[in-house]
Amino acid sequence: MRKDSYSNVSVVASLVPAVQAATLKGSTVDLKGFNSALMIVNTGAIVSAGDFVMTMEESDTTTDGDFTTVAAADVIGTLPATLVASTVYRQAYIGSKRYVRAVITKTGGTSIAAGAVFVKGMPHHEPVA
Repeated sequence: MRKDSYSNVSVVASLVPAVQAATLKGSTVDLKGFNSALMIVNTGAIVSAGDFVMTMEESDTTTDGDFTTVAAADVIGTLPATLVASTVYRQAYIGSKRYVRAVITKTGGTSIAAGAVFVKGMPHHEPVA
């Protein structure tokens, strides 16, 4: 019997899709009970040459000051130096920290419609849904 994605992954929003006009730290995503995580970023319209960067952060705690940018060795895939309108990006986390989050950073312009979710996979116990 085939395993289905619906029963064996969990999807959690870190940055709820919205028009972003400033740097914003996403909600913390707890990876306990899962062996993989994939961040999916979805962008929409950009206003006034909006220049935004998306990064992934990790931590062993939920304390805001403990989060650091994930090292290149702990991700699969790259995110662009500047997000492009109406595009979907993905980046896998292969690090060992328990918590991750998405961070969008404004480096210029006015705004961008964007959001980020984490797909948590390879659960310790199936099904998850």
